Amino acid sequence: MTDSAGRATARGRIDKRQAILSAAFDVFARRGYAPANVAEVAEVAGVAKPTVYNHLGDKENLFRRAMEAAADTVMERNLRDVERLRTLEGDLRAGLGDVAYRMVQTCCGEPSRALRRLVHAEVGQFPELVELVQARTAGRLAEALADRLARLSLEGRLRAADPAVAAEQFLSLLTGPAEARSRLGTRKLPAAELRAIAEAATDTFVRAYAA
Repeated sequence: MTDSAGRATARGRIDKRQAILSAAFDVFARRGYAPANVAEVAEVAGVAKPTVYNHLGDKENLFRRAMEAAADTVMERNLRDVERLRTLEGDLRAGLGDVAYRMVQTCCGEPSRALRRLVHAEVGQFPELVELVQARTAGRLAEALADRLARLSLEGRLRAADPAVAAEQFLSLLTGPAEARSRLGTRKLPAAELRAIAEAATDTFVRAYAA
């Protein structure tokens, strides 16, 4: 019973921390760093203001940890999409196109757009934000995608090539147009436009890399 109580307490503390981080990102995304305050974060999270300080310390640390948590959430979705390439069967173009569409949806979804807006807005005060977010998102995604593309190459479905370069180019074909058309994440793209970006990226990549 003591062990169960201990696990429940630890679980509750983790859940409360996650609720605070989620609320903090929501508040920072809506208000920006300077106008946001810990009292509003506590209210949105449904906890007392001292609880926020107990879990995350000061406002600056709260902001950094909230950005990390948001980046990790976006990354988890992207990794699930890329993992679909592990069991890719049938038509290569169709399979890659499906993954590309899912990835560009995540890229242009509100959490990802809010993350980019905050990075652009606050990079002057927090110059490490770009590296912090890129390492947890684009860096990890490129590594996972390179691994999946390398396996497709070994299976004879893609031509022999540097998988890291192939992954970088595939991601550029997706994120470049998405960033431009969404005006750096300030415009929400309709599904038809996202589909067109994914299809064009897939078509170009398959023409270049198909075995």
